[in-house]
Amino acid sequence: MRLRLLWRRSATAAGLYASVLFGILGTIVAANVLGLDEFGVFATALVAASFFQTLLDLTVEDSLTKFGFRYVTRQEWGKLRRLFRRALELKLAGGLLAGLVLLALAPFADRVFDTDGLEAALLAVAALPLAQAPENVAGTALLLRGRYDLRGAYLALSMALRLGAIAIGTQFGAWQALALVVVAQVIATVTISVVGRAALRRFPTAPPEPLGGDRRPLVSFVLGSSLATGVVSLRATLAPLVLGVVAGTNAVGLFRVAQAPQSGLTAASAPVRLVLLTEHTREWELGRQRAVMAAVRAYTTKVAALMAVAVPVFFVLMPWLVRTFFRDEAYEAAITAARIILFAGAIQVILGWSKSLPTTIGRPRLRVITHGVEAVVLLPLVAVLGAEWGVTGAAVAVLVSTLAFAATWAVLLVGVRADSRAGRDGIAEGASAT
Repeated sequence: MRLRLLWRRSATAAGLYASVLFGILGTIVAANVLGLDEFGVFATALVAASFFQTLLDLTVEDSLTKFGFRYVTRQEWGKLRRLFRRALELKLAGGLLAGLVLLALAPFADRVFDTDGLEAALLAVAALPLAQAPENVAGTALLLRGRYDLRGAYLALSMALRLGAIAIGTQFGAWQALALVVVAQVIATVTISVVGRAALRRFPTAPPEPLGGDRRPLVSFVLGSSLATGVVSLRATLAPLVLGVVAGTNAVGLFRVAQAPQSGLTAASAPVRLVLLTEHTREWELGRQRAVMAAVRAYTTKVAALMAVAVPVFFVLMPWLVRTFFRDEAYEAAITAARIILFAGAIQVILGWSKSLPTTIGRPRLRVITHGVEAVVLLPLVAVLGAEWGVTGAAVAVLVSTLAFAATWAVLLVGVRADSRAGRDGIAEGASAT
């Protein structure tokens, strides 16, 4: 049993590391083949698609994980199947809505961002939210079976397909690359959907059953998670769009380059975070709250020590890394920004549990509070500092907002620990609790 668990964790790490590597390689290929002007358009269109998908799509993945483990533990198979059916319907509706918004905004894009080619890029990428919508629902079915190793493998496949699409499409232009990215996503989604459906069918057969008394807390949980994800989208995707408005799409391209070290650091903790979400949620549902909080403390201490060693090394190497992987001299303008974002990325890795813990304990609105503070600090600073110093100013805004995010979690964690000692579950208390 221990050997099997070790294998699954190692395979999960390999899959997630590969997925992030493919993602970074996609950025490098697109940046070098397209050049800064077209790469800025490419990056802006992808950010726009991600923003509207995150903003308009109801976040059902967290509730699927939390309530899914609850129904598996209680062997309520009819409720489990009803839960997945409703989740898929909501995801498809959200993806469709995001695509329609992108189509509506495309005719105005060149004028708003003062560039050429963005309209065609948005039209090409408009189908991406709908194509991607079912992927996480299928992935959650694998998590409920404890197969986070397969989730990592299929995520790697998805990003490998996207890398291939970028490598081919960029030979023709930005919008052509985005169109092939959509095709690659359709293939990836169909593949994992087949496997996810098979994983779900391995649970005992039962006709879909009304959720009954769980309906109200479930709806509250979904709304809380969706609000939290919407707030996160302000930080992750609206900030580059704001930068594009005040400093142009080239600044967005440079910002994408500067985020490479942050993506790399996030990748380092991705397998651990997926395992934390799966195993800690199961442990919490079994009443082992203190063990979960002890694991969170251990993770924070160990990762902080690791970052104390890694960050100085990458800070020194950053100029060489940027010049090596992004050969056009125009990208050297991102070096200082990359060094600044490196520190923000290290803080986010240290707080890597902050994404999974609210789901685990049934209190998704904790993410609304923490990321809300982060967004309130970030967006005005990006507008002001980005207009003055471009990508470097935006990087400073990212670091300051990340420090605000960390300080907010430090305060909230005191209450979470008190609840864990009392053995309280956020859903049991009422999903509206924060």
